[in-house]
This record gives sequence, C-alpha cells and structure tokens, in this order.
Amino acid sequence: MSFLRIDRRSLRVSLLARLGMVAIIVVGVTWFLHDMLMRDLARDFLGDRLRQEAHYTVERLKKIDGPPRSSLQPSALASEVFHHLYVLRIGDQEYTSDPSWLLPLEPFLNETSSELFDIHWQGSHSLFYRTRLELGGKTSTLLIGEDFSKVEKGLGALQWWIGGISGILLLLLITLNLFAVNRSFRSLFRLKHQLNEFQMGQRDRLEIEAPSELDDLISQLNRFMEEMQRRILRSRAAVADLSHTLQTPLAAVTQVLRGRRPIDDKRRELMLERLEGMQAQLKAELQRARFAGPSSAQRATVAEEAETLVDMMRTLYPEKCFHLNVLLPKETTVAIERHDLNEMLGIVLDNAGKWARKNVECHICMDKGLVIEIIDDGPGVEESALLQLGQRGKRLDESKPGYGLGLAILKQIVTQYNGEVAFSSSCNGGLSVSITLPRER
Repeated sequence: MSFLRIDRRSLRVSLLARLGMVAIIVVGVTWFLHDMLMRDLARDFLGDRLRQEAHYTVERLKKIDGPPRSSLQPSALASEVFHHLYVLRIGDQEYTSDPSWLLPLEPFLNETSSELFDIHWQGSHSLFYRTRLELGGKTSTLLIGEDFSKVEKGLGALQWWIGGISGILLLLLITLNLFAVNRSFRSLFRLKHQLNEFQMGQRDRLEIEAPSELDDLISQLNRFMEEMQRRILRSRAAVADLSHTLQTPLAAVTQVLRGRRPIDDKRRELMLERLEGMQAQLKAELQRARFAGPSSAQRATVAEEAETLVDMMRTLYPEKCFHLNVLLPKETTVAIERHDLNEMLGIVLDNAGKWARKNVECHICMDKGLVIEIIDDGPGVEESALLQLGQRGKRLDESKPGYGLGLAILKQIVTQYNGEVAFSSSCNGGLSVSITLPRER
C-alpha cells in the first residue's frame, strides 16, 4: 500500500535509519558490557569474600592445631569454622562438607599455588579459593567454595530488567531522533517554500535562518536568482532599446520602399546608412545576450586568450604594432567565461587598433584582482570627455566607423563581474583603458 512505501532516496529516512542503527548498536553494546561488568564485579566480590574466609579459617585451624578427631568432623568444622562448601586435606586425610565434591576437586588438591578458580559440575557453577597451610607439622590444602549459579541467576534477572529499560530508552531515543531530524529539516522545507514563491514571482531572493552548513548553498542560490533577474532586465532593456531604435528607421525605410518616387543615389545611401545602423544595433544586442556572467561556473586561461586576440588584431591592423605583456603564469585561469573575456579584450584592442598611430600595448597582471591595461598612442580624448566614454550611442569622433556601442558593451560585461573600467590619458597622449576584476572569493 502507498502509505507503507518508504522513499529510500529521502535524506530524512536515511538519517533516521542510520541514527536508529547507531542507537541500537550503542544500547546493545552497553547492555552486553554491563552484563560482563556485573558478572566480573560479582565474581571479584565473591572471590574476595572466599579469600577472607580462607584466611580466617587458616587462623582458626592453627589455633586448634591438631584437634581431636571429633572436631574435624564435617558437622563440627561447618559449625565452628566454615560457612561455605569446604575441602581440607591434612596429610592423607580429607575432610569435606559435601563428599560428592571430592571427585571434581581432587585434581585441585594437588596444586600448591593460592588462587581463585571456577568449577562447572553437574549443571552448577561454583567458585573456589585454594590456599596452603601447615597443621601439626603436615602440609595441608584448604579449598573453600560457594555456588555461583544463584548469583548468576540473579544477575540474569537483573540483566533482563535492564534490557527492558534499555528497550524503553531506545524507543525514546528513536522518537527524539525523529523529532530532532524533523525539526532540523524545517529549514529545507522553508527553502522549498521560498523557491516555490520565487518561481511564482512572489519573491526576489531567499531570506531564511538556516544552519551554517546551508549558508553557501543559499548564497549561491541568491546569486543565481540575482543573475536571472539581471538577465531578465537586460533582455527587457534590449527589447525596449531595439524597439525604440529600430521602429523609426524601419518605418522610414518601409515608407520609402512603398512610395512611388524613384530612389536616387542620395536616398539609397541614406537607406543603407540606416540599415547598417540597425544591423550594428542588432549585433550589439546579440553580443549582450551572449553574456554568461559570473554564474556560468566556467574559467578562462588569460594568457592563451590574450595571445590569440593580439594575433588576430595584428592581422586586422597590419600597420600597427601590438605589444603583449602578461605577468602571469601561462596556466593561470580566472573565473570568467571564455567568450566574455574575449569580448572584453576584443572591444578594447579593436578600439585601440582603430585609433593608434603606431603602437598598442596590452599589460595583464594580478594585483588586487585581475588587471588589464590597454594603451594606444592615438590622438587620445580630452579630459572633459573621458567621463562620456562608455555611454551607449555616444561617439566623440565621427571620423572612424562605428556606432558608439563597443565601450558601452565593455562596461556592461565588466559590471556583470563586479569589476571596474577606468579611462585616462596615457603618457604618450593616447587613451589608456584599465579593467579591474576582483579576486575570486
């Protein structure tokens, strides 16, 4: 039936199962060790009592020192001296409180050491202590023992009681584990609920108090959500810009094509200019749409990409000299999507190639982050106009082909990576563009 099915992939079920197994093992091992400890303690306690009684008996027998035969009878010894089962050998004579024990104890009467030992006989377990003494000039052996089976029976009953209590504690522990796991999973349930709200457009980011182990996950999800919001806003802005930019030129071109007036060279030139402008706008918006951003989880090799782009620029501008200075190991990678890095470098290098008189320098190093500086020896930009660089559609000089979108796209890419773009005049009078991207966290 469906309500009896267990989702084996569930983290909660897995935790409860493992915690339950650990609890069972701990309680079981504790119960087993308790049984061993109690038996050892009982054996040591009984053995110590037999040892004390043996010493007491030896002192009493030494005082008797060769008593009349009647005093060595089992009944007399049991009443005067012994309080447990005993066997006493004096020379060749043996005295015992229970003759049936002479057979199993015979081998131990020949030993000379004093020790505690166990005897299992006729289904019973007894504990004996052996000691040597001198009585009437004869070497004697004394064995004193007690039935340990009764103690073991009592310990067994006690152990089952403890087992029952342990079982109750185990159930309580499993219940507490269930409560603790469910309480710990509240953060995940709230996370799921807030993700559903985000999907329905009811929230922009996650705001929950979660265990520290989930901090990185929540931060990454928030960055992912912010990136999605940025892409949505970027797409909407691109659509709005395209709609605003292309609507009037398209209407004008359509009107000309629908009209009956002949299209002379001047009007054709004007139409081509407008169509090229629309094409450049479309190209720029497509470039922006391809931005991956820092959430792409991709890396680029700086030296390799820079060398490839500089070689390309040398082909496009053969009359210019491009100098590349990379102060990084060749295998150094940065957390930038390869296409984004190529766009950044390509825009600035292409701009420098257009305006440079002879030389373009590209310096790449690692300081507070990745620093890329591209310097040309062109006419440069006046100080008052430097702040206008990077504004969309803003062209400071109409003498070169272009539509004023490249540096604006550059600033957008760098902003995606929380970096900065700085424009300044170089020492040789040209333009210096410095791109700084922060270190990875």
